[in-house]
Amino acid sequence: MKSIAELEAIRKRAQEGVKLRSEKGGVRVVVGMATCGIAAGARPVMMAFVEEINKRELKNVVITQTGCIGACRLEPMVEVYQGEEKITYVKLTAEDARKIVAEHLVNGRVVKECTIGAYEK
Repeated sequence: MKSIAELEAIRKRAQEGVKLRSEKGGVRVVVGMATCGIAAGARPVMMAFVEEINKRELKNVVITQTGCIGACRLEPMVEVYQGEEKITYVKLTAEDARKIVAEHLVNGRVVKECTIGAYEK
């Protein structure tokens, strides 16, 4: 950071992110980034989400990190919050993340084969 203008730009981006989370219709993607998730491959999954969302210029999506989601054997795990609904995706790869962006976030179709319900059957 070299100037007040840069600091102001960072502040504005942060405020927009917070505003987005509180707006109706916004989507929040939460990636489990505890040591269990990282060891299982959560970093490439998160980067795939970030890259795909940026590539598609999705403005209503916020990506955040969290610690342990609670089922280490199912990592990498991602929770997608849309309004009152929460979908939990498990055992993800970077390719799964791209598919979730295309199908779920863009087209509104849950990628059922990647959900915790499909895995537990």
